Amino acid sequence: MKIKNVKKITDQKHLNLFSVNYEDRVSSDKQWVFASRSAASNPIEQGHVLPDAVVIVPYHKLKNKLVLIKEFRVVLGGYQYGFPAGLIDKAESVEEAGKRELFEETGLTVVQVIKKSPAVFSSSGMTDESICLLYVECEGDASNQFNEASEDIEVIMVSQEEALELLNDNEITFDVKTWIILNSFAAGGMV
Repeated sequence: MKIKNVKKITDQKHLNLFSVNYEDRVSSDKQWVFASRSAASNPIEQGHVLPDAVVIVPYHKLKNKLVLIKEFRVVLGGYQYGFPAGLIDKAESVEEAGKRELFEETGLTVVQVIKKSPAVFSSSGMTDESICLLYVECEGDASNQFNEASEDIEVIMVSQEEALELLNDNEITFDVKTWIILNSFAAGGMV
């Protein structure tokens, strides 16, 4: 496999399309189109050391519940269950972005970071976007008063039993990371 060239198709603020010409393992010429958070002319050359975004997996210790959000997603034309998340600003650490995004989307504050994943990819057939999962303990009362006008978010706190009920509801649309973590939580408690 050999990348021959990369062409930037769009020039947007948060998401761009790129066309890649490459040679497959039997030396046939192929083309692929992918989305990227990068503004560079060739994001493949940049590598993937730093994540683009953080996904916060918050556990409210006082309430003994996992914190989810139900958020309107334009691309889906409806609501999806997920975790608070957002892009990491320049010069901002994963932990700083996680604290900021958790507060903005839920009104809750981070008490302790439990663990952090490396940069991981959830849909590498379509995008080079990478995220870090940031598991945290949080406190406070849920609120959506700090949401941006483009956000429609409902905060939902679930016990293990409630998590299992959600997983068995075929009417709910889940983010893949959320379904996997929620399934683990329902089976064994704190993740």
